[in-house]
Amino acid sequence: MACPFDEDPVDVEAQIIRENILGIALRFFASGHFLYSVGDSEHVGKATVCRAVRTVCLALKQLLPTFVQFPGHKPLLVIKGEFHRVAGFPNVIGCIDGTHIPIKAPSINEGDYVNRKSIHSINVQVICEATQIITNVEAKWPGSVHDARIFRESSLCQTFQQGQYNGYLLGDRGYPCLPYLMTPYPEPGPGPQTRFNLAHSRTRAKVEMTIGILKSRFQCLRGLRVIPERACDIIVACVVLHNMRLEPPIDGFQTSRMLNLVVHSFSGRLSNTYLMVPVAGIVPKTVAILDPPSTLSNPQTFLNAL
Repeated sequence: MACPFDEDPVDVEAQIIRENILGIALRFFASGHFLYSVGDSEHVGKATVCRAVRTVCLALKQLLPTFVQFPGHKPLLVIKGEFHRVAGFPNVIGCIDGTHIPIKAPSINEGDYVNRKSIHSINVQVICEATQIITNVEAKWPGSVHDARIFRESSLCQTFQQGQYNGYLLGDRGYPCLPYLMTPYPEPGPGPQTRFNLAHSRTRAKVEMTIGILKSRFQCLRGLRVIPERACDIIVACVVLHNMRLEPPIDGFQTSRMLNLVVHSFSGRLSNTYLMVPVAGIVPKTVAILDPPSTLSNPQTFLNAL
């Protein structure tokens, strides 16, 4: 605490908290523990953990357009080639699927969030590359909304309808078969149709693997005890961190800028100038998400692991 007798008092406790907010948030994302459990581990209060998680989520949400881009940062021919090497399916630029993230029952429009398994959830649309990089995420729909409707009302569907992409998406039978969205035959006959379904299934399995990796890396996605709006922000933040671990370097971005954004927003001085200032640096190839939570207590440890 600040000393009242100093001419220019420094709140040492607040300074330590500001330096550790990134580690606090990463611990929550990776473990999914209750906020008070995370606070006990970091020797801070539950309210501090809540503010830290919120601050980091908002900072990472602003980085979504940088790290999550469709069809991806790589050339289109490279993306198609990676999918083709999986099972020989040509001209694929993404695999699409939906996944449900459980949440606590909201107080408003509670029935809209009950999915087909009678669980309150957020239905999240995910599109990925063959290398498990997520290229599109829609995290705003209640659990009762069907996957097909989420895609139909997304901006990505409109761009496909306008013919802006030369390639196909692969989806399961929950999606309609469209000129730009290939689904399997419902009752395949022997020969070409069976081989089509086999190649389709093997290629589309990439999105199921990606969702599994995302949920295993960020245990908080096993169940979020927050309101739907906060849950959507946490999901987006986890997707950005997932891609930060897998994305190749991108010129003009420096990881320390993200840390500055987080720290200054926590201290009440959020400014977009900390977000995407062109500097000589690269985006990290790895993030210390899989490390034990004890290594995440200091943001400098996070930066050194990038």
